[in-house]
Amino acid sequence: MGPQLPGTTEPAERADAARNRRRLLDAAQELVREHGVDALTMDALAKRAGVGKGTVFRRFGNRTGLMYALLDHSETLAQEAFIFGPPPLGPGAPPVERLIAFGRARLLDIEVEGELYRAAELGSPERHYNSQPYRVLRTHVAMLLRDAATPGDTGLLADALLSALAAGLVLHQIRTLGRTREQIGDNWEALVRRVTGGSAQ
Repeated sequence: MGPQLPGTTEPAERADAARNRRRLLDAAQELVREHGVDALTMDALAKRAGVGKGTVFRRFGNRTGLMYALLDHSETLAQEAFIFGPPPLGPGAPPVERLIAFGRARLLDIEVEGELYRAAELGSPERHYNSQPYRVLRTHVAMLLRDAATPGDTGLLADALLSALAAGLVLHQIRTLGRTREQIGDNWEALVRRVTGGSAQ
């Protein structure tokens, strides 16, 4: 950021607020990775970040709001990978291959931080499906389906495909059914090829 103009304070306040938010979310991510998502409470985050509990509530509203903010924080890195990263996940590969790579990358994220994704999904369905992270994923998948000339309503197809990558389902498949991430990824690829008509374009 460049030098602040005389008589203005808002940009500096926004930058400071962004830094404080990042510090809180970094602390929240540490708590989840060290102790699991159940350990992430407003009290625990305030203690870890060295702030008052009121600060955490003002920033995120409640625990569900915190979960969505943390999910958004984690999603940012994933979004950068499929929007700007190298192919086949990023631009430069055929759309079907990008869609297959997207699912496999998503499965890896869920295997590492699945409880966080699952906890976010357990909130209000309206909030989950209208959340910024979900809308970005849906838009990306729908775009790849259109680029692959997939017949049908690409928005509805995107929702259907993303349901196969729901954290609760994937964790159940891994932990209860004993499936490996590779097996689930192979099934994702088969599903994508069936939906897109087997096209590699």
